[in-house]
Amino acid sequence: MAITVEDIAQYPSPGMDCPSSFSFSPDNRYLTYLKAAGPDGSKALFALELSSRTETLVASSLGDSSTEESLEEQLRRQRLRQMSKGISQYTWIADGRILIPDSGSVYILDSLGSIPRLLVNGEEYSAIDPKASPDGSSLAFVSKGDIYSVPIGGGTPSMRTAGGRDGTTRGLADYIAQEEMRRSSGYWWSPDSSLIAFTEVDETHIPEFHISHLGKDSPGDPSWEVHRYPFAGCDNPQVRLGVVDMQGHITWADLSEYEYIARVNWQPGGHLLVQCQNREQTSLDLLRFTGDLSDKTMLLKEISEIWVNLHDMYRPLKDGRFLWASERSGYRHLYLYDADAQSCVQLTYGEWQVESISAVDEIDETLYFTSTRESPTENHLYRISFQGTDLERVTLKVGMHTVVCNDGVGKFVDIHQSPETPPAVTLEGLSGQGPIEEIHLPTDSRVKDLGLRPPDFVNLQSPTGEILHGAVYRPDRSYGDGPFPTLVYVYGGPHAQLVTKGWGLTGSLRAQYLRERGYLVFVLDNRGSTRRGITFESHIKNNMGTVEVEDQIFGVRWLVEQGLADPRRVGIYGWSYGGYMALMCLAQAPDIFKAAVAGAPVTSWDGYDTHYTERYMGTPDSNPDGYENGSVMAHVSGIQGKLLLIHGLIDENVHFRHTARLINSLISADKDYELAMFPDERHMPRKHSDRVYLEKKLIHFFEENL
Repeated sequence: MAITVEDIAQYPSPGMDCPSSFSFSPDNRYLTYLKAAGPDGSKALFALELSSRTETLVASSLGDSSTEESLEEQLRRQRLRQMSKGISQYTWIADGRILIPDSGSVYILDSLGSIPRLLVNGEEYSAIDPKASPDGSSLAFVSKGDIYSVPIGGGTPSMRTAGGRDGTTRGLADYIAQEEMRRSSGYWWSPDSSLIAFTEVDETHIPEFHISHLGKDSPGDPSWEVHRYPFAGCDNPQVRLGVVDMQGHITWADLSEYEYIARVNWQPGGHLLVQCQNREQTSLDLLRFTGDLSDKTMLLKEISEIWVNLHDMYRPLKDGRFLWASERSGYRHLYLYDADAQSCVQLTYGEWQVESISAVDEIDETLYFTSTRESPTENHLYRISFQGTDLERVTLKVGMHTVVCNDGVGKFVDIHQSPETPPAVTLEGLSGQGPIEEIHLPTDSRVKDLGLRPPDFVNLQSPTGEILHGAVYRPDRSYGDGPFPTLVYVYGGPHAQLVTKGWGLTGSLRAQYLRERGYLVFVLDNRGSTRRGITFESHIKNNMGTVEVEDQIFGVRWLVEQGLADPRRVGIYGWSYGGYMALMCLAQAPDIFKAAVAGAPVTSWDGYDTHYTERYMGTPDSNPDGYENGSVMAHVSGIQGKLLLIHGLIDENVHFRHTARLINSLISADKDYELAMFPDERHMPRKHSDRVYLEKKLIHFFEENL
């Protein structure tokens, strides 16, 4: 069966209809997860009883699905990349109840067989980021810029903070924290449920940036949004950390010397751990506060001449020791510290990096973690002792493994995928006895019907000596042996990786569609991409838009040398940083790239945010040459090929302003271009009809110009 444009636009892609959000119940009797429950793909909550292996539908619908989410919640979900319909998240509560948020409302399942009970009415409060207290007695949430709490059993919510006003919020993570630090929350319950630590965000000093909803049928309110966006080199929000008790009394931490509050964690004994960064992101301090914030101790400091990457691998132990990850060796590895960080044991070593801490067995003093030890293109689960000995690989199948462990450290959920196999889910034993239960096997008929086959994986040694991982989608034999018209799919930016031994490349229907029509499609992870160690990442420091382009050019020339790519018919496409890369390749290598599609591209780094941009580029004042050379506008004169720009008008991440500035430069240089705008879309088109239109536009463009 031939792939259609409608197939490409369909969500999820073939084979990716896999259950998600796995969680073990507090008593370890049940494993719960979200999966599609009907033909429309809407997610419902299911539970697997581990003793009987019986699956039960727990909840499929809640309140009025037509209730519109608040703008803040819409943006929060956007930054979490949540696209599914139906139930999108849930949380187990300590006493065995389940919390389910929905469109600003909060529902409680008092038991697995009960009907969802409305606890917070979204029309009245529009609850954001609801969380149950550790003892299961109370629920906290954020509404209208302040923190509220309500008894889990029911009652009227009470305001716990009273500082929220226009431009100032309490309990919400700001844009920088959500989008760039991967910190989605702005408050944290203490272990004894008596206190809530929270961030106060003051953006009143940041100039307003307006985004207009020009596609609305009526010009009335709300026809525009106001964002206080911190542009590179400009002011950040003022963020401070406080602790509030249940009577509303607030104490504040002294963090005035730091620019960023990156992570907040409570220790079991009631101390507060805070990770703070300087503006340059070359140092990160791990600070310990008493619960009342009266005493502060610096436990450790991470310093790098490159930058310090954030992670979520702080893990406290009951005896006061804690686990910590550091890239001080050049690769992210695990360390076990004593309570005061006066001594430590390095647990893992080598030219590979730890990806996550999966589970800790404190009785047997065994740590479970995932890493790239086998290959930068794979991910596996390992165990190791607290002494750094007896390292053992747990997952054996080649490919990518995402794991979820239970608190008892006896079982784990293994979500495995490879280029040949869509994600499959099994329940397995950590002791190595193999699969206990098959939870999900790939059944999507589209995988077979569409004839999907993996690309060929290649390893190229660049002129500078690095091994670059790539993937080649070669047309079938009916198109001959080549050379072929070639399309490069690119991202190229930091903290991203396209080439892995997972299903993602095989399930990429756009690439498969183009291959069916005689195009060779090429994907290459250039220098600066992730999971290769800090040195490999750091090639882009202060000079974005240089080495990444060099590597993509090298990849195309390699294809030409192999007789695979027709040098007269090479195009490139990408989104976000990939859009930036498509533009820079078109402009800097007109002899190589004849056509480009740039979706939602950054065009000048002075128009992007502080935390992301300054990590790699410094500020416009400290690195003026880097900013100038890294701007697409500085290279517009080199464009000779065809160009299609695509952008959503209400993109709050990469503003349409980027594309508008580029268009002004293109006009000044008398360069031709095409433009496709989506008036009602943000950073990525989500409406099905818009996605179909996008695919038609992109494919037609290359058919016409290559």
